[in-house]
Amino acid sequence: MLGNGVIGILAESKNKWERRVPLTPAHCARLLHGGRGKTGVSRIIVQPSTKRIHHDALYEDVGCEISEDLSECGCILGIKQPKLEMILPERAYAFFSHTHKAQKENMPLLDKLLAERATLFDYELIAGDNGKRLLAFGKFAGRAGMIDFLCGLGQRYLNLGYSTPFLSLGTSYMYSSLAAAKAAVISVGEEITTMGLPSGICPLVFVFTGEGNVSQGAQEIFKLLPHAFVDPSGLPELFEMARDLTQVKQTSKRVFQVYGCVVTCQDMVEPKDPSKFFDKADYYAHPENYRPVFHEKIAPFTSVIVNCMYWEKRYPRLLTTTQLQDLMRKGCPLVGVSDITCDIGGSIEFVNQSTSIDSPFFRYDPHGNSYHHDMEGNGVICLAVDILPTEFAREASQHFGDILSEFIGSLASSKSLDILPPHLRRACIVHSGALTSLFEYIPRMRNPDIEDSSQTLQSVQPARKKYTTLISLSGHLFDRFLINEALDIIEAAGGSFHFVKCQVSQSTDSKDNVASLKVGKFKDSNVEKENGIESEAAVVLILGAGHVCRPAAEFLTSIGRGSSKKWLNSYVTDDSKEKISVHLIVASLFLKDAEEISLNILTFHYSL
Repeated sequence: MLGNGVIGILAESKNKWERRVPLTPAHCARLLHGGRGKTGVSRIIVQPSTKRIHHDALYEDVGCEISEDLSECGCILGIKQPKLEMILPERAYAFFSHTHKAQKENMPLLDKLLAERATLFDYELIAGDNGKRLLAFGKFAGRAGMIDFLCGLGQRYLNLGYSTPFLSLGTSYMYSSLAAAKAAVISVGEEITTMGLPSGICPLVFVFTGEGNVSQGAQEIFKLLPHAFVDPSGLPELFEMARDLTQVKQTSKRVFQVYGCVVTCQDMVEPKDPSKFFDKADYYAHPENYRPVFHEKIAPFTSVIVNCMYWEKRYPRLLTTTQLQDLMRKGCPLVGVSDITCDIGGSIEFVNQSTSIDSPFFRYDPHGNSYHHDMEGNGVICLAVDILPTEFAREASQHFGDILSEFIGSLASSKSLDILPPHLRRACIVHSGALTSLFEYIPRMRNPDIEDSSQTLQSVQPARKKYTTLISLSGHLFDRFLINEALDIIEAAGGSFHFVKCQVSQSTDSKDNVASLKVGKFKDSNVEKENGIESEAAVVLILGAGHVCRPAAEFLTSIGRGSSKKWLNSYVTDDSKEKISVHLIVASLFLKDAEEISLNILTFHYSL
């Protein structure tokens, strides 16, 4: 069935709020009437759905067929993961599968695709040669997240005793279009311009983290209000000026604008060494050399945090629970957090749960360290909805289909993976019932005890005469397929490995998910016989041939001499008469550098 030119569109079943479609009726019309010779599409069969943003009749009007049966389709499209019973044998599927990081909850879906000899393309992995995703909903998440929070902000202020123009705003899904939602925000802005905001809640400062698509979408909505942007360094002065308005004789004063502040990593941390300056490249490489300062320099002057940035666990948190508790005791004006990234337990530690479109907020009380699902009482309100783009299902679908329709013909008409363009080949996780070469690491990551690192470490402790090395990897391991290279290097060196812990962070806007991974590598020691005495050989693999490699190599190959002999003796039993040898392997993307390091450092044997 692969490559027969017949496309199927699934009825979404993952979430009741999912109303988006991969192709709108307009996209289908262009594909069908452009001629198969040009578009690669001969027929489109659409499963009936009564909740889809575009009604079935609109698809019929442009020549699509409406049927529950997609068995004639060679390529079947969706947005979210379908139910297992919807997977047909020997078909090509495209949707957001969330399987390429071996996410445990989605492994039954992967197994079903493999068992049915199906093919899977994941939208999240369709990226250009520069690594940037081609299919993403980042700006729509930012827009919806900002509107939803402004709606909740009005309710929260009412519970705190303030009437504000935000109270008249609805959540994003309540509007028929993005344009209608923007018009409502503009109306709120006009009321702020004419009637003002109570001085008791001013200056009302929205802090946006990051500058990516999510942040841009959120700021797009914010800019519809009367506003002024403030540099992070200007926040203390802004609050100093605002104190005049809070004097007893001026409590009736009104403020006629809101304030925005965009912060990036240089505003969130500073070097631990006071003699050094912030360096972005150095921070990304060595975050342990930096301390968090957001809670000291930004948060004390923030009313609302709009969290739009990517974060992983090796970096300092934006705001910890303890830091928030201390800030609130000191009178911090923070009212709420719109965590558009929905990074649970991530950069904002106290955001420990996701919320839904129909119940988008929870309240965290730092004084009692308690969580509540209401707008009353002490604390800050938090929004953490993980399916925000679907609130603007019509516009989000149009945006998505505009891009997808450019290459869907290739998926529909190609019988072989080899003839597809590179960006589609890289996005193929499963082909005809087998994992493609870029994703052969997935079975090795499927460990039921992967979250319990302490137990795993104990379970892989090698017997005597084995050596274990713990390797920590972090960064864009999956979207750049670096995980494959790392594991291949270990195996090429004769080693085996065991996944100790895998932490996958949320993605934001155009950035793909990034994982932090630890691999415990272990290998039986080589045993040689020399004059009737067994000799153990420790094999050490050094990844990279930069400045750190040379002194490490010199140290390892000096074992058995001078001071290193004394150090080694502390780890060898007194009755050992063995000779110890170190087999050193240097692995680098730059062969010349590795050869230079290893030229005079090959294999050394030293007698104790």
